[in-house]
Amino acid sequence: MPQTDADADANADDCFEYTTGKWIYNDALRHSERRKIFNIPELKRLAAHSINQSENDLTGFKKLAEGGFNRTFLITMRDGFQFVARIPFPVTEPKSLLIANEVATMDFLRSHGFPIPRVFGYSTAADNPAGTEYIFMELVTGTNLGDVWFNLSEQEQTTIITNLVQIESKLMALRFPASGSLYYCDDLPNTYPRILIQPSNANNENSKQFCIGPDTSFRLWFGKRLNLNVERGPYQDCFAALTTGATKEIAYLSEFGKPLLPFQRLRREVHAYEPQSHKDHIQNLKKYLAIAPDLIPNGETDQYLHRPVIRHPDLQPNNVIVTESLQVKGLIDWQHSTILPLFLQSGIPLSVKSQDIVEPGLSSKESEPISSSLSHSDNDSGSESDIDNDSDDLLQLVGDSTSKPRHHWTSKELEIFRRRRLHREYLRQTAKLNPEHYAALSEKYNKLRRRLWHHAGDPWEGDTITLKSDLIVLSRRWADITGNTDVDSDADSDTGTGTTCPISFSDAEIGECLRLNAAQVEADEQLQECQDIVGVAGEGWTPIASYEKAKARAAKLKMEAFQAAESDEERRRLEENWIFDDFDEVDYT
Repeated sequence: MPQTDADADANADDCFEYTTGKWIYNDALRHSERRKIFNIPELKRLAAHSINQSENDLTGFKKLAEGGFNRTFLITMRDGFQFVARIPFPVTEPKSLLIANEVATMDFLRSHGFPIPRVFGYSTAADNPAGTEYIFMELVTGTNLGDVWFNLSEQEQTTIITNLVQIESKLMALRFPASGSLYYCDDLPNTYPRILIQPSNANNENSKQFCIGPDTSFRLWFGKRLNLNVERGPYQDCFAALTTGATKEIAYLSEFGKPLLPFQRLRREVHAYEPQSHKDHIQNLKKYLAIAPDLIPNGETDQYLHRPVIRHPDLQPNNVIVTESLQVKGLIDWQHSTILPLFLQSGIPLSVKSQDIVEPGLSSKESEPISSSLSHSDNDSGSESDIDNDSDDLLQLVGDSTSKPRHHWTSKELEIFRRRRLHREYLRQTAKLNPEHYAALSEKYNKLRRRLWHHAGDPWEGDTITLKSDLIVLSRRWADITGNTDVDSDADSDTGTGTTCPISFSDAEIGECLRLNAAQVEADEQLQECQDIVGVAGEGWTPIASYEKAKARAAKLKMEAFQAAESDEERRRLEENWIFDDFDEVDYT
């Protein structure tokens, strides 16, 4: 058979391998996680049939993009029509549920008028002629916001923020009977529980029955957790949503847990290079479960915070397609979409969040050693007066840079200013257009509740301190959070009483935990500084064009660290735990 134009476009190695970047450590592992071999001719045939055309009409097939979980291909037909094929990486789990969830979410939201790509076809399993799960979907034409975001004027960025908040407001207005993830009933295996969604008047193009099933959040399925026989939703109440992650992690640690050095290697020195006990973390998780009932907002006017709502799982510029007039034309990448109670779903998107406007934690009276990094306020919003500050107030927040013209600011000062301005603009627009979300953000301990929930459900990586420090903060603010004043001396209580705090810590325990927590925070800041110096992102990723220079900078940084070491023992520890060298990750999965 003669080679077609499409065959010429599709280089097998390019289709199967990750080619967008490299990692300066554990590069072979990262590439193996993303190496996906499939039957290219069969995928093209299935793609053409999904739009009722012949494979002979397909003239172009080439890689379009690849991210953390998927690889996408641009397909071109003889008549000029283009659309997208997307396949998951081997590391992406749970594949069948993720495909089913994303397709149903896209179809559901599209049927309610949201700017979502149309799905032409999909397979939730790899037992098809192409040998891979896939989604064929509409190519949204326009400009990817990530390509122009940093070149937009302040007014143009404000326009985008306003449009996105308007969309979020409409998303959060949708009503769901429970929390979890969206599916078509036909795509969800019978072994999984589900709660049906009653049909609405919206235009569901295929009239298939939607339901809410298991939560597809990555942390619930990571590594060996994939095959645990634990509940993952749907959640019929707030308590189930709050506790599923912690009970999952207890089950994982009970079966697979072992003492581990912290995964973040700069943290290891904090603990004198001693492995941390998984059993200690299990005890922290049990304490979390004891206070979980009291994390549910229970005021007379708090019922709206219990309502299940949906948000985009990763609202950042690369997932937004805009028109020339900067109107949002498409929101893409709905993988890992979840429906959760508003008090857990609330928050400021990371792409516009400024970490230093409001920091959570203890006041200086409660813990002097970490008062500089933890302040008394614990919400995301600030006060009404805060979000109405004008540009002069924002300029003052940048600090020393206000003594010089803005065009003389460093790139770091400009980035601080940009994030603070966007943070406040997001809040200003949310207060106007999405008042329930703003009210959730304004709830005094909103951020502490969410932080506890996240840290209790995250996969354990040798860290026994972070969750414990959150629990200490909670126990010391019990009266404010719950309206109760008593602290029960019995730290082994299994359930929240609603009147007393069921967990307690000795003064010595509190002091040591907060000291270690502050040291871990400092270690994380040092890691970020090292990554900035070397020019790499998380996990040591860098574009291929920058790889050799990044490796050279990493080698220089290591040499300087060795030269600064004061003993052979310190140099040995550096060699064994150097942050940019390969290391074994098996025990952390």
